[in-house]
Amino acid sequence: MRRVVITGAGTVNPLGSDVPSTYQAMQAAQCAIGPLTCRDVARLGVQIGAEVKGFDPAAHFARAQLPLLDRFTQFALVSARQAMAQAGLELSDDDQTRAGVVLGTAGGGNLTVDDNYRTVYEAGKNRVHPFVVPKLMHNAAASHVSMAFGLKGPGFTTSTACASANHAMGQALMLIRAGMADVMLTGGSEAMLGFGGIKAWEGLRVMSRDTCRPFSRDRSGMVQGEGGAVFVFEERDRALARGAPILAEVAGFGMSSDASDIVMPDRDGPVRAMRMALADAGLAPEAIGYVNAHGTGTAANDRTEAQALAEVMGDHLADCPVSSTKSMHGHLIGGTSAVELLACLMALQDGVLAPTVNFTEADPDCALDAVPNTAREARADAAMSNAFAFGGLNAVMVLRRAA
Repeated sequence: MRRVVITGAGTVNPLGSDVPSTYQAMQAAQCAIGPLTCRDVARLGVQIGAEVKGFDPAAHFARAQLPLLDRFTQFALVSARQAMAQAGLELSDDDQTRAGVVLGTAGGGNLTVDDNYRTVYEAGKNRVHPFVVPKLMHNAAASHVSMAFGLKGPGFTTSTACASANHAMGQALMLIRAGMADVMLTGGSEAMLGFGGIKAWEGLRVMSRDTCRPFSRDRSGMVQGEGGAVFVFEERDRALARGAPILAEVAGFGMSSDASDIVMPDRDGPVRAMRMALADAGLAPEAIGYVNAHGTGTAANDRTEAQALAEVMGDHLADCPVSSTKSMHGHLIGGTSAVELLACLMALQDGVLAPTVNFTEADPDCALDAVPNTAREARADAAMSNAFAFGGLNAVMVLRRAA
Protein backbone atom coordinates (compact mmCIF):
# COMPACT_ATOMS: atom_id res chain seq x y z
CA MET A 1 0.00 0.00 0.00
CA ARG A 2 1.24 3.47 -0.91
CA ARG A 3 2.32 5.39 2.17
CA VAL A 4 1.35 9.03 2.72
CA VAL A 5 3.26 11.77 4.51
CA ILE A 6 2.68 15.42 5.39
CA THR A 7 5.18 17.75 3.72
CA GLY A 8 3.60 21.13 4.44
CA ALA A 9 1.24 22.80 6.89
CA GLY A 10 -0.41 26.19 7.10
CA THR A 11 -3.01 27.80 9.30
CA VAL A 12 -4.95 30.91 10.22
CA ASN A 13 -6.72 30.46 13.55
CA PRO A 14 -7.45 32.40 16.75
CA LEU A 15 -4.10 31.37 18.26
CA GLY A 16 -1.87 32.37 15.36
CA SER A 17 -1.52 33.50 11.77
CA ASP A 18 0.75 30.58 10.87
CA VAL A 19 2.03 27.29 12.25
CA PRO A 20 4.99 28.64 14.29
CA SER A 21 2.85 31.23 16.09
CA THR A 22 0.17 28.60 16.73
CA TYR A 23 2.72 26.23 18.26
CA GLN A 24 4.08 29.05 20.40
CA ALA A 25 0.58 29.91 21.67
CA MET A 26 -0.24 26.27 22.42
CA GLN A 27 3.02 25.83 24.30
CA ALA A 28 2.31 28.99 26.27
CA ALA A 29 -1.22 27.73 27.10
CA GLN A 30 -2.82 30.85 25.67
CA CYS A 31 -6.58 31.15 25.45
CA ALA A 32 -7.97 33.11 22.50
CA ILE A 33 -11.54 33.19 23.79
CA GLY A 34 -12.89 36.68 24.42
CA PRO A 35 -15.72 39.12 23.71
CA LEU A 36 -17.26 38.90 20.25
CA THR A 37 -17.13 41.93 17.97
CA CYS A 38 -19.70 40.93 15.36
CA ARG A 39 -22.61 43.12 14.31
CA ASP A 40 -25.58 43.21 16.72
CA VAL A 41 -23.61 41.39 19.42
CA ALA A 42 -25.80 43.04 22.08
CA ARG A 43 -28.75 40.96 20.82
CA LEU A 44 -26.89 37.70 21.42
CA GLY A 45 -27.23 35.68 24.59
CA VAL A 46 -23.76 34.26 24.02
CA GLN A 47 -21.27 37.09 23.53
CA ILE A 48 -17.93 35.25 23.61
CA GLY A 49 -15.98 33.43 20.93
CA ALA A 50 -12.51 32.81 19.60
CA GLU A 51 -12.04 35.28 16.77
CA VAL A 52 -9.12 35.55 14.36
CA LYS A 53 -7.70 38.94 15.27
CA GLY A 54 -5.79 41.27 12.98
CA PHE A 55 -6.59 39.42 9.76
CA ASP A 56 -6.64 41.96 6.92
CA PRO A 57 -7.97 40.42 3.70
CA ALA A 58 -6.53 43.30 1.66
CA ALA A 59 -3.04 42.26 2.76
CA HIS A 60 -3.52 38.83 1.17
CA PHE A 61 -5.78 39.37 -1.85
CA ALA A 62 -6.19 41.84 -4.68
CA ARG A 63 -9.23 44.10 -4.52
CA ALA A 64 -10.75 42.38 -7.57
CA GLN A 65 -10.59 39.00 -5.81
CA LEU A 66 -12.36 39.95 -2.59
CA PRO A 67 -15.96 40.01 -3.92
CA LEU A 68 -15.53 36.28 -4.64
CA LEU A 69 -14.01 35.25 -1.32
CA ASP A 70 -15.99 34.60 1.82
CA ARG A 71 -13.95 34.68 5.01
CA PHE A 72 -13.81 30.86 5.20
CA THR A 73 -12.27 30.77 1.71
CA GLN A 74 -9.75 33.44 2.66
CA PHE A 75 -8.60 31.37 5.63
CA ALA A 76 -8.23 28.29 3.42
CA LEU A 77 -6.27 30.09 0.71
CA VAL A 78 -3.80 31.72 3.11
CA SER A 79 -3.31 28.41 4.91
CA ALA A 80 -2.77 26.60 1.60
CA ARG A 81 -0.15 29.14 0.53
CA GLN A 82 1.80 28.52 3.72
CA ALA A 83 1.55 24.74 3.32
CA MET A 84 2.68 24.82 -0.30
CA ALA A 85 5.60 27.09 0.57
CA GLN A 86 6.81 24.76 3.31
CA ALA A 87 6.42 21.72 1.06
CA GLY A 88 8.43 23.43 -1.67
CA LEU A 89 6.12 22.03 -4.32
CA GLU A 90 6.54 23.02 -7.94
CA LEU A 91 4.03 21.15 -10.07
CA SER A 92 4.65 20.44 -13.75
CA ASP A 93 1.74 20.09 -16.17
CA ASP A 94 1.76 16.33 -15.64
CA ASP A 95 2.05 16.76 -11.86
CA GLN A 96 -1.02 19.00 -11.82
CA THR A 97 -3.25 16.22 -13.11
CA ARG A 98 -2.02 14.03 -10.24
CA ALA A 99 -2.63 16.69 -7.57
CA GLY A 100 -5.94 17.59 -5.99
CA VAL A 101 -7.75 19.14 -3.04
CA VAL A 102 -10.30 18.00 -0.47
CA LEU A 103 -11.36 20.51 2.17
CA GLY A 104 -13.94 20.35 4.92
CA THR A 105 -16.42 22.97 6.07
CA ALA A 106 -19.71 22.80 7.92
CA GLY A 107 -21.22 26.17 7.04
CA GLY A 108 -19.41 27.26 3.89
CA GLY A 109 -19.99 30.93 3.19
CA ASN A 110 -22.06 31.42 6.32
CA LEU A 111 -21.18 35.11 6.71
CA THR A 112 -22.11 35.73 3.07
CA VAL A 113 -25.49 34.10 3.69
CA ASP A 114 -26.01 36.23 6.80
CA ASP A 115 -25.07 39.45 5.02
CA ASN A 116 -27.38 38.79 2.11
CA TYR A 117 -30.34 37.85 4.27
CA ARG A 118 -29.91 41.30 5.78
CA THR A 119 -29.78 42.84 2.32
CA VAL A 120 -32.99 41.17 1.16
CA TYR A 121 -35.10 40.93 4.30
CA GLU A 122 -33.87 43.76 6.52
CA ALA A 123 -32.87 46.38 3.97
CA GLY A 124 -35.66 45.33 1.56
CA LYS A 125 -33.44 45.31 -1.51
CA ASN A 126 -34.41 43.22 -4.52
CA ARG A 127 -30.94 42.60 -5.87
CA VAL A 128 -27.87 40.92 -4.46
CA HIS A 129 -24.32 40.76 -5.78
CA PRO A 130 -23.99 38.44 -8.80
CA PHE A 131 -21.23 36.50 -7.03
CA VAL A 132 -23.28 35.56 -3.95
CA VAL A 133 -23.72 31.92 -5.01
CA PRO A 134 -20.06 31.24 -5.91
CA LYS A 135 -19.06 33.01 -2.70
CA LEU A 136 -21.33 31.09 -0.32
CA MET A 137 -21.15 27.60 -1.83
CA HIS A 138 -19.45 25.00 0.34
CA ASN A 139 -16.97 24.03 -2.38
CA ALA A 140 -15.76 27.61 -2.86
CA ALA A 141 -12.61 27.16 -0.79
CA ALA A 142 -11.66 23.89 -2.50
CA SER A 143 -12.28 25.40 -5.93
CA HIS A 144 -10.23 28.52 -5.23
CA VAL A 145 -7.35 26.44 -3.83
CA SER A 146 -7.41 24.24 -6.92
CA MET A 147 -7.26 27.30 -9.17
CA ALA A 148 -4.54 29.00 -7.14
CA PHE A 149 -2.15 26.05 -7.50
CA GLY A 150 -3.31 24.37 -10.70
CA LEU A 151 -4.59 21.25 -8.94
CA LYS A 152 -6.36 19.37 -11.74
CA GLY A 153 -6.83 16.02 -10.01
CA PRO A 154 -9.61 15.07 -7.57
CA GLY A 155 -11.30 18.03 -5.96
CA PHE A 156 -14.29 18.26 -3.66
CA THR A 157 -15.62 19.36 -0.26
CA THR A 158 -16.81 17.34 2.71
CA SER A 159 -19.47 18.74 5.00
CA THR A 160 -20.08 16.60 8.05
CA ALA A 161 -20.49 19.22 10.76
CA CYS A 162 -17.68 19.05 13.33
CA ALA A 163 -15.96 16.10 11.62
CA SER A 164 -15.68 17.80 8.20
CA ALA A 165 -11.91 18.38 8.20
CA ASN A 166 -11.04 14.89 9.46
CA HIS A 167 -13.32 13.38 6.84
CA ALA A 168 -11.63 15.53 4.20
CA MET A 169 -8.15 14.46 5.28
CA GLY A 170 -9.23 10.83 5.41
CA GLN A 171 -10.50 11.06 1.83
CA ALA A 172 -7.24 12.68 0.72
CA LEU A 173 -5.30 9.86 2.36
CA MET A 174 -7.36 7.21 0.59
CA LEU A 175 -7.12 8.92 -2.80
CA ILE A 176 -3.33 8.83 -2.64
CA ARG A 177 -3.29 5.27 -1.36
CA ALA A 178 -5.59 4.23 -4.21
CA GLY A 179 -3.30 5.76 -6.80
CA MET A 180 -5.78 8.40 -7.93
CA ALA A 181 -3.44 11.22 -6.87
CA ASP A 182 0.14 11.74 -5.71
CA VAL A 183 -0.38 15.06 -3.90
CA MET A 184 -3.44 16.39 -2.09
CA LEU A 185 -4.04 19.68 -0.32
CA THR A 186 -6.44 18.95 2.50
CA GLY A 187 -7.80 20.26 5.78
CA GLY A 188 -10.69 22.56 6.53
CA SER A 189 -11.87 26.07 7.37
CA GLU A 190 -14.83 27.80 8.93
CA ALA A 191 -16.10 31.33 9.51
CA MET A 192 -19.50 31.58 11.14
CA LEU A 193 -18.85 34.05 13.95
CA GLY A 194 -21.59 36.35 12.74
CA PHE A 195 -24.95 37.16 14.26
CA GLY A 196 -26.86 34.42 12.46
CA GLY A 197 -24.26 31.73 13.08
CA ILE A 198 -24.05 32.42 16.80
CA LYS A 199 -27.81 32.83 17.17
CA ALA A 200 -28.41 29.44 15.54
CA TRP A 201 -25.97 27.71 17.88
CA GLU A 202 -27.53 29.47 20.86
CA GLY A 203 -30.72 27.57 20.10
CA LEU A 204 -29.02 24.26 20.84
CA ARG A 205 -28.31 25.38 24.44
CA VAL A 206 -24.84 23.86 24.42
CA MET A 207 -22.91 27.14 24.47
CA SER A 208 -20.85 28.43 27.37
CA ARG A 209 -21.25 32.04 28.44
CA ASP A 210 -17.87 32.33 30.12
CA THR A 211 -15.20 30.02 28.64
CA CYS A 212 -14.48 26.50 27.42
CA ARG A 213 -13.15 24.02 30.00
CA PRO A 214 -13.26 20.51 28.51
CA PHE A 215 -13.20 17.52 30.88
CA SER A 216 -13.30 19.83 33.89
CA ARG A 217 -16.04 19.03 36.38
CA ASP A 218 -17.47 22.56 36.14
CA ARG A 219 -17.51 22.71 32.34
CA SER A 220 -20.38 24.77 30.98
CA GLY A 221 -20.44 24.18 27.24
CA MET A 222 -18.66 24.87 23.98
CA VAL A 223 -17.32 28.14 22.59
CA GLN A 224 -17.24 28.82 18.86
CA GLY A 225 -14.11 29.82 17.00
CA GLU A 226 -13.12 30.45 13.39
CA GLY A 227 -10.18 29.73 11.12
CA GLY A 228 -8.67 26.68 9.52
CA ALA A 229 -5.62 24.72 8.49
CA VAL A 230 -4.40 23.10 5.29
CA PHE A 231 -1.81 20.35 4.81
CA VAL A 232 0.09 18.90 1.90
CA PHE A 233 -0.39 15.14 1.84
CA GLU A 234 2.10 13.46 -0.48
CA GLU A 235 2.96 9.94 -1.55
CA ARG A 236 5.98 9.03 0.56
CA ASP A 237 8.37 7.83 -2.17
CA ARG A 238 7.68 10.96 -4.19
CA ALA A 239 8.37 13.17 -1.18
CA LEU A 240 11.61 11.34 -0.37
CA ALA A 241 12.78 11.51 -3.97
CA ARG A 242 12.52 15.29 -4.06
CA GLY A 243 13.99 15.77 -0.57
CA ALA A 244 10.83 17.29 0.87
CA PRO A 245 10.48 17.99 4.60
CA ILE A 246 8.47 15.15 6.12
CA LEU A 247 6.51 16.39 9.12
CA ALA A 248 4.78 13.10 9.92
CA GLU A 249 3.31 10.03 8.30
CA VAL A 250 -0.47 9.81 7.92
CA ALA A 251 -0.71 6.32 9.32
CA GLY A 252 -4.39 5.57 9.76
CA PHE A 253 -7.97 6.73 9.36
CA GLY A 254 -11.27 5.44 10.67
CA MET A 255 -14.85 6.60 10.33
CA SER A 256 -18.21 5.43 11.56
CA SER A 257 -21.80 6.48 12.09
CA ASP A 258 -23.65 6.27 15.38
CA ALA A 259 -26.99 5.78 13.59
CA SER A 260 -28.51 6.78 16.90
CA ASP A 261 -29.42 10.45 17.50
CA ILE A 262 -29.04 13.71 15.58
CA VAL A 263 -27.43 15.59 18.49
CA MET A 264 -26.71 13.25 21.42
CA PRO A 265 -23.37 11.40 21.24
CA ASP A 266 -23.15 7.62 21.43
CA ARG A 267 -20.16 5.70 22.74
CA ASP A 268 -20.23 2.84 20.23
CA GLY A 269 -19.62 4.98 17.12
CA PRO A 270 -16.48 6.71 18.41
CA VAL A 271 -15.15 3.38 19.73
CA ARG A 272 -15.48 1.80 16.30
CA ALA A 273 -13.90 4.80 14.54
CA MET A 274 -10.88 4.84 16.87
CA ARG A 275 -10.38 1.09 16.57
CA MET A 276 -10.64 1.31 12.80
CA ALA A 277 -8.03 4.08 12.69
CA LEU A 278 -5.64 2.11 14.88
CA ALA A 279 -6.12 -1.04 12.80
CA ASP A 280 -5.57 0.95 9.60
CA ALA A 281 -2.32 2.28 11.06
CA GLY A 282 -1.28 -1.17 12.22
CA LEU A 283 -0.86 0.14 15.77
CA ALA A 284 -1.93 -1.16 19.14
CA PRO A 285 -3.53 1.33 21.54
CA GLU A 286 -0.35 1.25 23.61
CA ALA A 287 1.55 2.85 20.70
CA ILE A 288 -0.42 6.10 20.97
CA GLY A 289 1.49 8.69 22.98
CA TYR A 290 -1.02 11.55 22.70
CA VAL A 291 -4.68 12.01 21.84
CA ASN A 292 -6.19 15.30 20.74
CA ALA A 293 -9.76 14.83 21.90
CA HIS A 294 -12.90 16.14 20.32
CA GLY A 295 -13.44 17.60 23.81
CA THR A 296 -16.09 20.25 23.23
CA GLY A 297 -16.66 21.13 26.88
CA THR A 298 -20.27 19.96 26.94
CA ALA A 299 -21.30 17.55 29.69
CA ALA A 300 -22.54 14.83 27.35
CA ASN A 301 -19.72 14.91 24.79
CA ASP A 302 -16.83 14.91 27.23
CA ARG A 303 -18.30 12.11 29.33
CA THR A 304 -19.08 9.95 26.28
CA GLU A 305 -15.67 10.52 24.72
CA ALA A 306 -13.88 9.66 27.97
CA GLN A 307 -15.85 6.43 28.20
CA ALA A 308 -15.08 5.59 24.56
CA LEU A 309 -11.37 6.25 25.09
CA ALA A 310 -11.39 4.02 28.16
CA GLU A 311 -12.94 1.21 26.13
CA VAL A 312 -10.41 1.57 23.30
CA MET A 313 -7.29 2.29 25.31
CA GLY A 314 -7.93 0.08 28.33
CA ASP A 315 -5.26 0.37 31.02
CA HIS A 316 -3.08 2.43 28.65
CA LEU A 317 -5.41 5.42 29.07
CA ALA A 318 -3.82 6.10 32.46
CA ASP A 319 -0.49 6.66 30.69
CA CYS A 320 -1.79 8.38 27.55
CA PRO A 321 -2.28 12.18 27.76
CA VAL A 322 -5.53 13.41 26.23
CA SER A 323 -6.05 17.15 25.75
CA SER A 324 -8.60 19.37 24.07
CA THR A 325 -7.18 22.44 22.35
CA LYS A 326 -10.72 23.76 21.87
CA SER A 327 -10.13 25.24 25.31
CA MET A 328 -7.67 27.60 23.60
CA HIS A 329 -8.90 28.19 20.04
CA GLY A 330 -12.58 27.41 20.46
CA HIS A 331 -14.63 25.04 18.34
CA LEU A 332 -13.95 25.83 14.70
CA ILE A 333 -16.79 23.48 13.65
CA GLY A 334 -15.87 22.17 10.17
CA GLY A 335 -12.30 23.45 10.41
CA THR A 336 -11.59 22.38 13.96
CA SER A 337 -10.00 18.97 13.40
CA ALA A 338 -7.59 20.50 10.88
CA VAL A 339 -6.25 22.96 13.46
CA GLU A 340 -6.24 20.18 16.05
CA LEU A 341 -4.05 18.02 13.81
CA LEU A 342 -1.40 20.70 14.33
CA ALA A 343 -1.32 19.77 18.02
CA CYS A 344 -0.59 16.19 16.98
CA LEU A 345 2.19 17.36 14.67
CA MET A 346 3.64 19.45 17.48
CA ALA A 347 3.64 16.43 19.79
CA LEU A 348 5.44 14.28 17.21
CA GLN A 349 7.91 16.91 15.99
CA ASP A 350 8.67 18.97 19.07
CA GLY A 351 7.81 16.57 21.88
CA VAL A 352 5.41 19.09 23.43
CA LEU A 353 1.82 18.23 24.31
CA ALA A 354 -0.74 21.01 24.06
CA PRO A 355 -2.71 21.53 27.28
CA THR A 356 -6.38 21.70 28.16
CA VAL A 357 -6.58 25.21 29.59
CA ASN A 358 -9.22 26.64 31.95
CA PHE A 359 -9.22 23.28 33.76
CA THR A 360 -10.22 23.63 37.42
CA GLU A 361 -11.34 20.28 38.82
CA ALA A 362 -11.09 16.65 37.73
CA ASP A 363 -14.37 14.97 36.84
CA PRO A 364 -14.73 11.33 37.94
CA ASP A 365 -16.86 10.78 34.80
CA CYS A 366 -13.89 11.83 32.68
CA ALA A 367 -11.10 9.72 34.11
CA LEU A 368 -8.19 10.72 31.91
CA ASP A 369 -5.02 12.81 31.95
CA ALA A 370 -6.25 16.04 30.34
CA VAL A 371 -2.82 17.77 30.42
CA PRO A 372 -4.39 20.48 32.59
CA ASN A 373 -3.42 24.13 32.05
CA THR A 374 0.28 23.68 31.21
CA ALA A 375 1.97 22.26 28.12
CA ARG A 376 4.05 19.18 28.79
CA GLU A 377 7.26 17.83 27.33
CA ALA A 378 6.83 14.18 26.39
CA ARG A 379 7.93 11.91 23.58
CA ALA A 380 5.14 10.66 21.33
CA ASP A 381 5.80 8.34 18.40
CA ALA A 382 2.15 8.23 17.34
CA ALA A 383 -0.81 10.52 17.96
CA MET A 384 -4.55 10.29 17.41
CA SER A 385 -7.00 13.09 16.63
CA ASN A 386 -10.74 12.63 17.24
CA ALA A 387 -13.68 14.36 15.59
CA PHE A 388 -17.22 13.38 16.54
CA ALA A 389 -19.96 15.37 14.83
CA PHE A 390 -23.63 16.13 15.30
CA GLY A 391 -25.55 13.56 13.33
CA GLY A 392 -23.36 10.84 14.81
CA LEU A 393 -20.60 11.05 12.19
CA ASN A 394 -17.17 10.14 13.53
CA ALA A 395 -13.72 10.53 11.94
CA VAL A 396 -10.37 9.72 13.52
CA MET A 397 -6.86 10.37 12.20
CA VAL A 398 -3.66 8.67 13.37
CA LEU A 399 -0.23 10.19 12.69
CA ARG A 400 3.13 8.53 13.14
CA ARG A 401 6.48 10.21 13.76
CA ALA A 402 8.47 10.51 10.54
CA ALA A 403 11.13 7.78 10.35
